[in-house]
Amino acid sequence: MELNQSQQQHVIALCEALIKAQSYSGDESQAAKVLHQFMQSNHFDDIVIDKYGSVLGCIHGNFEGPTVLLDGHIDTVPVPDPTKWSHAPFGGERINGKIYGRGTSDMKGAVAAMACAASFFAKISDRQFAGKLYVSGVVHEECFEGIAARAISKSIKPDLVVIGEASGLDLKIGQRGRAEIVVETFGVPAHSANPQKGVNAVYLMCELIRALDEILPPKDSVLGEGVAVLTDIISTPYPGASVVPSHCRATYDRRLLVGETTESVLEPYQQVISALQKMNPNFKACVSYAHGVERCYTGVEIEGDRFFPGWCAKKEDGYVQKALAAIRKEGIDAQLAYYPFCTNGSHYAGEAHINTIGFGPSVETLAHVIDEYIEEEQLVKATQGYIGICKAFLSNKSL
Repeated sequence: MELNQSQQQHVIALCEALIKAQSYSGDESQAAKVLHQFMQSNHFDDIVIDKYGSVLGCIHGNFEGPTVLLDGHIDTVPVPDPTKWSHAPFGGERINGKIYGRGTSDMKGAVAAMACAASFFAKISDRQFAGKLYVSGVVHEECFEGIAARAISKSIKPDLVVIGEASGLDLKIGQRGRAEIVVETFGVPAHSANPQKGVNAVYLMCELIRALDEILPPKDSVLGEGVAVLTDIISTPYPGASVVPSHCRATYDRRLLVGETTESVLEPYQQVISALQKMNPNFKACVSYAHGVERCYTGVEIEGDRFFPGWCAKKEDGYVQKALAAIRKEGIDAQLAYYPFCTNGSHYAGEAHINTIGFGPSVETLAHVIDEYIEEEQLVKATQGYIGICKAFLSNKSL
């Protein structure tokens, strides 16, 4: 359905309100309040804020049917220096058909479109649909893709999840996952005036890095390579202060392909370490996944290993073709594509094996940038696309 002027302004107004509610990861309470109040005023039957602070609203159809989840996150990356912005990062300014602000494209615009689409769908259908329609505003996605989403899927057990991350209005059906892999080397401290009395952990790390560079990345014909990139390195003590370092830690960002497990990804690293230990009796090292712990605005801690699986649907899958047809029926020339970055789909599809697709306004290159913005036209069309998906999947037929 084509949105009328009033409906378009409704979507834009919610997007502006969410942008004005600064919500860095762990401090999303104001954005959660905005979304919660919107749901209270716009046809949602059940609204909860879970232990992590994620907002989850539900609209019930008048008939039994599947559960569809429109999933978005309400946290954003920080703005390190607001003075570099031409537009106030939390002003929600509208200029020449664009809305400016942190989180417009990633992804408060999509959250606004999803919440409004659910409300419009309930009204135009007079609830004569089969199933339950949920909209989520998830916290802590920027640092923990999929971790907070685990609580949502466990609670509502969706049959279909629509990830609202920026897709340029294409239909995304997969993504590489990611893992943060930590390698550590252990030496023996000594005064730097007598380095021969110690074992330099940094030199050991240099050996390890050279050997790890020889590992060939796995390949997928659709998603590409499971590349590993060295992203940081630090020795202990730091600063050195005339001490031979006894410990060195490096982190790799490893992109994950479908089917890779926590064990299979670390196996080549462990093999390299074992080979180096056989050649050098002084070589001591280990490998593990980075473990994150963050505090939510509710006071609860959220934690987990930084391993977020990849996922990929088949182009011919029934739900993929059904969603594609529904979006195109709304006048949107969507194509099938794949996300180049990690999303909550790592949990829904990668861990929980729920039918998952991605569809959202704007493009990924506008995420995390100075003067981030979203085009109002994209916002409106995405809302129409979400309504189309709801029409297609919440009929009297099961998924």
